Amino acid sequence: MGNETVFPRAVLFDRDDTLVVDVPYNGDPDLVRPVPGAGQVLQALRAAGVRCGVISNQSGIARGLISAEQVAAVNARVSELLGPFDTFQFCPHGPEDRCRCRKPAPGMVHRACEELGLEPWEVAVVGDIGADVAAAKAAGARGVLVPTAVTRPEEVRDADLVAGSLAEAMRLLGGIPAPADQDAGGRA
Repeated sequence: MGNETVFPRAVLFDRDDTLVVDVPYNGDPDLVRPVPGAGQVLQALRAAGVRCGVISNQSGIARGLISAEQVAAVNARVSELLGPFDTFQFCPHGPEDRCRCRKPAPGMVHRACEELGLEPWEVAVVGDIGADVAAAKAAGARGVLVPTAVTRPEEVRDADLVAGSLAEAMRLLGGIPAPADQDAGGRA
């Protein structure tokens, strides 16, 4: 299929510590702060016609620490700050629930692909922990790890693609294509 050399048609991002600064079990939209560079990467992807989505474990719901309505309010603030997303998936379950959607399981990636009308091999997943890239692999998508202070060394070692920033992650995926509304044939 050659999917290793073609930029994905969609990029699914983990939310906390990938797109926005992690606030554990955040239910307050006022605490949402974008990660440096996230807005620029998303803007470039959208300009190139690449669809963008979010997949996020939200076990705080299962633990009774936040409500689904609070997660929706935080997600709305993420969209307000970083632009509209083509799909927004979250798993409300805890690790002990053994559901099919909680990363590292592929359920959210599959749901996002279904919603976007894409096959998993047409999609990339970018996140900050091993569960993010494991979900991508389990679904048949490409995964890129962008480590943070909470990323374990073995997660970095086990990842196929590791980037120092979201912009570098896009370069590892093949570089963001030229904007969709430009004639690529006339570019130098």
